[in-house]
Amino acid sequence: MYLILLGPPGVGKGTQGVLLADATGWQRVVTGDLLRTAKDEGTPLGLQAEQYMTAGNLVPDQLIIKMVEEKLAALPDGTGVIFDGFPRTEAQASAFNVMLDSLSRTIDAVVVLDAGDQVLTDRIAGRRSCRSCGSVYNTVLAPPKREGVCDNDGTPLFHRADDQADTVRNRLDVYHRETEPLIAYYEGSEAAVHRVPSEGAPDEVQGKVREVLGVGE
Repeated sequence: MYLILLGPPGVGKGTQGVLLADATGWQRVVTGDLLRTAKDEGTPLGLQAEQYMTAGNLVPDQLIIKMVEEKLAALPDGTGVIFDGFPRTEAQASAFNVMLDSLSRTIDAVVVLDAGDQVLTDRIAGRRSCRSCGSVYNTVLAPPKREGVCDNDGTPLFHRADDQADTVRNRLDVYHRETEPLIAYYEGSEAAVHRVPSEGAPDEVQGKVREVLGVGE
């Protein structure tokens, strides 16, 4: 199973991706994690990406695609993969499809997590992140066991600048303009596209995700 999780910022893609990966044993592919790992390990692709990031520029799509390709090529045949928040644009999706074709692989399903903009605004304002491991919590929906620190390594949590309430509107506008069209893009492909309401508790939403995918508890 090759699965893409789509949805606006704050909808819970990261949480649902982790829950699904834990339940199925599938690999979760997050481009931000790939970039950090490649940079920290000093791989050739990581060194190229670091030059862009150091200069304050976006890492080119083709470089990200190559990192994803390396990750997929290293996985055993038959490994399920969850693409969490990637691709983000139709240009990325097109390049991604070319790469998948080269590996004789295809996207089997797309799960679109839906929620209203006001719900998302409230969620994002309550989000807290770990600088060390990248884990994300929410002060209301999914708080850490100890207030203000990461469950995994005890690192103090922080409120990202792009999670501040006054930046949420712009992030949602970018999603509606650049990423939301991917729903129609994949509806025109052979992938099965499923819409899942995500305004409930994380475990409730996860149950709906597994149901549409036919994945048992």
